Amino acid sequence: MDGTIYEYEDPLQGGQAQLAEGEQPGLEGTGYYSPPRSTFANGMHAAVVEVDPDTSDIRILRYAVVHDCGPLINPMIVEGQVHGGVAQGVGGALYERMAYDEHGQLLNASFMDFLMPYATEVPRGIDIDHLETPSPLNPLGIKGAGEAGTIPVPAAIASAVEDAVGVPIHEVPLSPSRLHELRHATTADQGGHP
Repeated sequence: MDGTIYEYEDPLQGGQAQLAEGEQPGLEGTGYYSPPRSTFANGMHAAVVEVDPDTSDIRILRYAVVHDCGPLINPMIVEGQVHGGVAQGVGGALYERMAYDEHGQLLNASFMDFLMPYATEVPRGIDIDHLETPSPLNPLGIKGAGEAGTIPVPAAIASAVEDAVGVPIHEVPLSPSRLHELRHATTADQGGHP
């Protein structure tokens, strides 16, 4: 740069402004914010399930979520995140088992072998309500939204299945074949006939 000053009309100031050679007129700003502590969303999930007594097929009849992520900046996006989180949680609760052989080799690494829920397996009408309790840990009072839709789902579904069939459930994903095994093992342990 030779230090030459260029002039241009500044429409906002109604006059002339000066720029050094190589500079472009414009406005740019960068800012960073790092909160001193993490925030945590909270909520409640409930599931109503139906278990076929012959096939051990599990069907989710109703699913409800009350979610508190602080002030809702964009309610439609939060609703979508909760719906997507529940769908992902259904996968973790009932379908997405990682199978390994004795050498630690993943056996179901393709979508041909790895089960994921279709839209037909995700509850149609997920009942969602929101609380808006601001967090004191950041200026906007906001908390997380996506993970709170996902994390509780496997536990809520396992608890509902346990209540429906009277068999302790300590693992997910819970396939119909695995539930069938658990039901028969519990019956045999109690001295009954499968």
